[in-house]
This record gives sequence, structure tokens and C-alpha cells, in this order.
Amino acid sequence: HDDSIYGKNMALYEDEMDSTPMVSSLLNKLANYTNITQGALEHEEAESEDGIQRVTGPQMGTFIGVFLPCMQNILGVILFLRLTWIVGTAGIMEALAIVFMCCSCTMLTAISMSAIATNGVVPAGGSYYMISRALGPEFGGAVGLCVYLGTTFAGSMYILGTMEIFLTYIMPNAAVFEAKSREPTGMQNNMRIYGTFCLVIMTLVVFVGVKYVNKMALVFLSCVMLSIMAIYAGVIQSAIKHRVCLLGNRTLQNSRFDKCEKTELINNVTTPTQLWKLFCTGGIENATCDEYFTHNNLTEIQAVRGLLSGVISDNMWGHYGQYRDIVSPERASDKSDESHYVLHDVTTFFTLLVGIYFPSVTGIMAGSNRSGDLRDPQRSIPTGTIMAIATTSIIYLSCVVLFGACIEGVVLRDKYGKSVNGTLAVATLAWPSSWVIVIGSFFSCCGAGLQSLTGAPRILQAIARDGIMPFLQVFGHSKSNGEPTWALLLTAAICEIGILIGSLDHVAPILSMFFLMCYLFVNLACAVQTLLRTPNWRPRFKFYHWSLSFLGMSLSLSLMFVSSWYYAFVVILFSGCIYKYIEYRGAEKEWGDGIRGLSLNAAQYALIKLEEAPPHTKNWRPQLLVLLKLDSDLGVKHPCLLSFTSQLKAGKGLTIVCSVLEGTYMARENIKAAMAKEKTKGFCHVVVSSNQRDGFSHLIQSAGLGGMKHNSVLMAWPANWKQAESSLSWKNFIETIRETTAAHQALLVAKNIDKFPTNQDRLDEGTIDVWWIVHDGGLLMLLPFLLRQHKVWRRCKMRIFTVAQMDDNSIQMKKDLQMFLYHLRLDAKVEVVEMVRYNFYLHC
Repeated sequence: HDDSIYGKNMALYEDEMDSTPMVSSLLNKLANYTNITQGALEHEEAESEDGIQRVTGPQMGTFIGVFLPCMQNILGVILFLRLTWIVGTAGIMEALAIVFMCCSCTMLTAISMSAIATNGVVPAGGSYYMISRALGPEFGGAVGLCVYLGTTFAGSMYILGTMEIFLTYIMPNAAVFEAKSREPTGMQNNMRIYGTFCLVIMTLVVFVGVKYVNKMALVFLSCVMLSIMAIYAGVIQSAIKHRVCLLGNRTLQNSRFDKCEKTELINNVTTPTQLWKLFCTGGIENATCDEYFTHNNLTEIQAVRGLLSGVISDNMWGHYGQYRDIVSPERASDKSDESHYVLHDVTTFFTLLVGIYFPSVTGIMAGSNRSGDLRDPQRSIPTGTIMAIATTSIIYLSCVVLFGACIEGVVLRDKYGKSVNGTLAVATLAWPSSWVIVIGSFFSCCGAGLQSLTGAPRILQAIARDGIMPFLQVFGHSKSNGEPTWALLLTAAICEIGILIGSLDHVAPILSMFFLMCYLFVNLACAVQTLLRTPNWRPRFKFYHWSLSFLGMSLSLSLMFVSSWYYAFVVILFSGCIYKYIEYRGAEKEWGDGIRGLSLNAAQYALIKLEEAPPHTKNWRPQLLVLLKLDSDLGVKHPCLLSFTSQLKAGKGLTIVCSVLEGTYMARENIKAAMAKEKTKGFCHVVVSSNQRDGFSHLIQSAGLGGMKHNSVLMAWPANWKQAESSLSWKNFIETIRETTAAHQALLVAKNIDKFPTNQDRLDEGTIDVWWIVHDGGLLMLLPFLLRQHKVWRRCKMRIFTVAQMDDNSIQMKKDLQMFLYHLRLDAKVEVVEMVRYNFYLHC
């Protein structure tokens, strides 16, 4: 027994003891490598053939558990399909700026994430758990849905990338619809059909069991690594077989001809070539040719010119183009509808490229998502994640320079490789064959799509099981082995929406928005926790600072609006609606989050500021101390008093609801429940006292804190006090009046309170009458004004009655009172009632 305890304690140092593993150990770990989350691994064990649940401890170190999964998630479809196009369009300098901005954003986010992940035990839930436990259920739910939707649309992007490689570079003849020269709808329809078919297959694979995804993880990782090595090898051993044909300064699609010549000599006879037939009609003697074809010569250049060719100077700056512009070595180009030329399929500009590129740096949460499988997550997550981001950043930055230094500009700007016989642009650089990258990128995109369909349902399941959004509870259910079936179906449906868009370039900015929102809140969580300096904020990762978190947050927000300002507004509005929904539904989860700590600090600061000086009369508002009586069952005796209190809340003042008990402390929850039922927002306070009179006296003197003290007391008129056998009730009432007067506070007494309208009632007509006999200033005027702000009293009119003696000038009094109301900006009808002296004193 003691040995097992020592073994568990020594497990803390297991990663250090295995820092130099044997080759066989490393190969075994690589053979068992997986890139799926901990929850998915548990499902795989549940689906094992023998059905035995194997309980094994965390086994993964930094390299296998964090570094490789992050590398595999970060490097992917954008690197192979769009980075060359971005370099050719934006130029090397602007492309470096795009890559640097995006990589800086993820690096700063990784630093903040490392601080959060090393502050205590790391939950096996990834970014959703980190943000929700750091910022609370409202922010956690909003950002959790953003992470879920981002991961789901990532699945759409990877599937579209898979189909683009398949239909453009592997089997172009498999297209169902023919792409017309004027509109790209044919290709988009092909992407939709094949993408939907691919989604169905991937969903079935994930539904049957994630163990099949797990078994292919090493294959997908190998494809990524081999493809990248083929790129670097191609830089050293440049391929010369790919050539580009230019007509003047216009790039031609060389899949339509075999020779870059207008005519050829066959048996001493000048014969027109296939290229000549594209632009001319008739024989050579009486040919009618395109004017541009007639007046310009054909030039054939190498697609990959090599590092020492000097092409880097031509690719240094941007060559942005308009829709349907002909791809040209020069910045100025002509428009054309001819299918013989290579055309821009979209109007390009800097911000568009940022939105398309950013998904290539996402995937930094892969290590934190698998924290439950790590031997030492508090060391592995920061080290592995930051090293993976640094490595991939170097790869991206070097690829930008190498692409611009080796590949001809027109080939870089040729998005679909039409100028090099339908070859993937980055594959023209590959060694030993372009098929290494084509096949490698195809399987890499397949693997990434499967991982997205595996991970996204589990994020949704985690949100649903937290219970913060009731409408998602159905997605918390699963199969007997824990597989989130309903969440998988919803994920597939949303993924299909992305596929129906039909374009990787249109899906990528949507994906960017959701992940940037997630990264923004990761940085916010770290900054808030750091600035609050709460006692439990003690991350083991020490290389963080609140300024870095704010910089990461600002960069994330900036990239959102740079990429697409209207998408940014939509995502922010979506997150805000989810936040308010969770807040409205009552997020009762208490996770010790930083937002509650921030509220505490803000409240403390505000109270200290209020204590410095008394409030100005302009800032005066009724701050109510509501004195409640309880019945024998500790229930609220007059619940309508709480309704009346909530109807006075237009003044936005403090409300403290109090009661006095003799000898017990059980009523606080009953009062809180009654306040919630009547929608009264305020504080509940229960005092235990030997008698009710002393208790109310203590409350009047001591309730509140600092500047947030009550200035008015609200209580009910004692019912049936004349018929009561004991005089205790009316004596307590009188003593309460004396205490309130001595404290220089306003007193509001509600008579027949049980007949007052509740919050569910609506008064369609009637008046609120104010008898202004004791001229105490504007408080009597203010109360009906506040009541009329509430929907219960909104349609009621306001009347002011004042009393005049027989020798007073009633007309002048009415004018003075109307002028007084005018200065108070109150709309009310004024009535002057004349009384004899005897009746006047009776009413006073």
C-alpha cells in the first residue's frame, strides 16, 4: 500500500526522469500517437472489442502530447492552397506583415493561455473550460459557442480544401458541372456536391467510432511533415519541368495547348498549333485572329526560377487585381472574358488576404484540449504550445520568403495552377515530385476535417452539460459509451452550411472571426486575473504580463475588423446576445471567476469614492430600506410591498429588503425567493433580535455601507391595529417613525398595501393623486414620477392637490405650483382645495 502512494508521488517527476527516452520508447509513442481529445480517447476505450475499461494514467510528454498535435493543427490547408497566392498578390513584404501579425496574435494568446493553464489543476476541456472558469458562465458560454462554431466551420474549410485538391489537381474529370468562363458557379456546385458526400462519410466514420480516426492520426501527421520537407528540398533542388507561356504580358492556360508557339514546321510545311487555333479562325493564308494575339509575341518562362534568379525583386511588392483581370507580370492588367487566359477570380485587397490567412495559425489549443493525457500539463502546455507556435511561425515566414524568391510571380498569383497545366502552385517547387505535396495535402486536409468533426461535438457537449444554456441540454446526451450523437448531428448540419457556401475563400473569414473572438477573451481573462491580483492567481508560468495580454486582446480585436468589419459586428452581436441570454436565464454557476472579482474591486473602489464627499442634490435618488414583516411560516406577510418597491426602481437607487426575526435565521432564503418572484433587485438582510422594535432600530441605523446607505424607509401601515388585543404593533410602528425621523430619513408608509397592483397588473386608466399639504420639497412629486416610469402605472395621469385657507389667493397659489412643476420638469394637473381653518388643521 505504501509503495503505491510513493509511486503516485514520484509520478510528478516522471517526465523529468524520462527526459532522454530510448529509441524504442520514442517509436512506441509515435506509433500510438493520436490527435484527438481526452474525451474521445475515453470513448475509444469504451468501444474496445473486449469491452473492458482500462484505467491508465497520463502517459504523454511535451513532444508527443502538445508539440506534435499543435504542429498538425496549425500547418494545413492554407499553407498548401493559399499561401503562394497570398505571397504573389500581396508581395513578400506585405505577406510577411500578414504572417507576423497573425503569428504575434497567437503567440501572445499562447502566453496568456499558459498563465491560465498553469494556475491550478488544468481541466480536460480546452479553451472553453479555461475561459468559463476564469471569466464566468456568461463569457464562458458566449466564447464556448464561438469556439464550437469556429471548430465546426474549420471542418467545412478542411472539407472544401480536400475537394478543391481532388477536383482541381487529382481528378479534374470527376467534375459534374462544367465551370463556365464567366462565372465560377460550376466549380462551386461541384464543391457542394462532393463536399456534402465527403461530410456524410466523415460523419459516419466519427459516428461509428473515433478509434478509426485515432488509428489514422500518425498517417495524417506524416503527410504534413513530408509535404513541408518536400518544399524545402525543392528550394535546394529546383524543378525545371514546369514552364509558363505568356502572350505579351498575359498569362495563358497551358492545359489548352501543347506548345507555346503560334506555328510549327512539319515536313517543311508551316502548320498552325493548338494555341493558334484558340485565337484564330480559318487557314493561315486567310486567318482572322484576335488583335492582341496578332500584335504580341509568345514567351515561355520557367515557373520555378530558383533562389539566385533575382525574381525576389519582382515579387517584393503587391500585385493586387480586380475581378476578371488577367494575371500578368505587371501591376496593370487588362480585363477579359476569354477562357484562354488565367484570370483573377476575386477582387484582391490586403484585408481580404488577412481574413483568408488567419485560419492557418489557429489550432494552438490542441495541447490544452488534451491536458488530461499529459504527465505534467503545467509544464508541457506552455512549453509545447509556445515551441509549436515558434516553429510554425518560422516555417510560415521562411515559406513566404522562399516562395517569393524561387517562384515566378504569375505562377504565385495563379490560384489554381492553370498556367502550369493544373499543378498546385506550391507543388511546382516540390522535390522529388509535385505529387508528394498534392497527395500529402489531400490526406492532411482529410485528417484535419475528421479531427474537427471529432472535437466540435465534444465542445458542444461540455457546454450543454454545464447547464448554462437550457436550450442546449438535449446536446448533452450521448450514447452509452459517451459519444455525443446529437451534438455530432448538429455539428454536421452546421458544417453543411459552410460547405454550401462552396468556397474556401468565403468560409475562412468566418472561421477567423470565431477564433479571434476566442483569443480575445483568453487574453482578457489573463489580464483581468493579473490586474485583480487575487490570492488564488498563482500561475507556475511566470513569463506573462498584463500588458502582453492587453496587446494580444487589442491585436485580436483589430484583426477581426481588419479581416471583415461586418463579420466582426455579427460575431460580437452574437456573443453579446448569448451573454445576455445566460445572464437573463440566471447563470447560477459559481466558478470563482475573475469577472466577479472585478465587480468586487469596482464596488470597493466606488464605495471609497462615494465616501469622500456627500452626494450632490442632482445625484439624489430614493435609496430604500424596506422593512418586511413575516408570518408564522417565515413567509413574506405583504408581498405587494415588494411589487411597489420594484415599481419605484426607475430611480435606480439602492434597495435593501430587511426583516427582523426573534431567535431564528431561516427567513433569508424565503425573502430572496419573494424578491425574485416580484422582480425586485436589491439586497436581502435578516437580523436576529430579541424583539422587533430593537431589530428595526438596528437596521435603520446600520444598514448599507459607506455611500451606499439608504435615505428612505418603506414600510406597511399596521393592519387592524385598533382591533388588536396587544398594542405592540402600533407602538413598534410609532417607534420606527421616531427612529426614521431622528436619522433624518424620508419615511414612506403604504396603507392597504395588499390592494396595490402587482407587477403583472396593468392600469389602463386612473390617476395618481398627491396631496401636497406638508411642503417638504420635491420628494412627494418625485414618487409618482418614478411610478409612472413602470409599465404598471405608465398610463395613469398625475394630479397635485394643495390646500388653501379661505383668506389665501388660490389663483396665485395654483400659478406658483404650476411654475414649480415646470421647473421640476413634471407633467401634472394642479388643483387647489380651499378649506376652513378647522378642517385645514385636521388634515395637517
